[in-house]
Amino acid sequence: MTPAELLSALQWRYATKVFDSTKKIPAETWAALEESLVLTPSSFGLQPWKFIVVQDQELREKLVAHAWRQRQVADCSHLVVMATKRSMGETEIDANITRMIEVRGGTPEALAGFRKMLIGTLQQGYMTQEWAKMQAYIALGQFMAVAAMLGIDTCPMEGFVPEKFDEVLGLTAQGFTTAVLCPAGYRHVDDRYASLPKVRFKNSDVIEHR
Repeated sequence: MTPAELLSALQWRYATKVFDSTKKIPAETWAALEESLVLTPSSFGLQPWKFIVVQDQELREKLVAHAWRQRQVADCSHLVVMATKRSMGETEIDANITRMIEVRGGTPEALAGFRKMLIGTLQQGYMTQEWAKMQAYIALGQFMAVAAMLGIDTCPMEGFVPEKFDEVLGLTAQGFTTAVLCPAGYRHVDDRYASLPKVRFKNSDVIEHR
């Protein structure tokens, strides 16, 4: 992809207000989008999240009522609910270290220093629920950018009731809470927002070189 092609994709992207419910994302394309979520970077590599992909139509209709009646939740091809850990502890840290050893090799003893540093950071109160939510927004940004490159529409959504989403999706019992939503699919021809020019401050207003 050339720089011009990249910028063209980002110019094409917009927060889709009306999805075409008859169009579905091909399986191969969706698999790449899911992998982009898995590949999202996170602080210390702790990945304090779970991505719930909701395609069951009846379930999505239930969620509309808890998303300020916004139809994107039900009319998109795939609804991604980005959930994060309600709390972090040594169990989560050890799970990450175990996975590191599975992927890279090595021993727990070799990573003892890293573990000690993480435990210290945890004890200092750094790994809060708000911290976890910020990690989810990294995933949101990566997902939206990758989707645009593949010609897939998305809509980042904060307009919902987290407690209700947690209840409907059974997240509380799993130790997670809903952080942000991102419906994905294809824009409807009647979505007038698709053709509106982007309103952004000038580069000189928001970028400073030193």
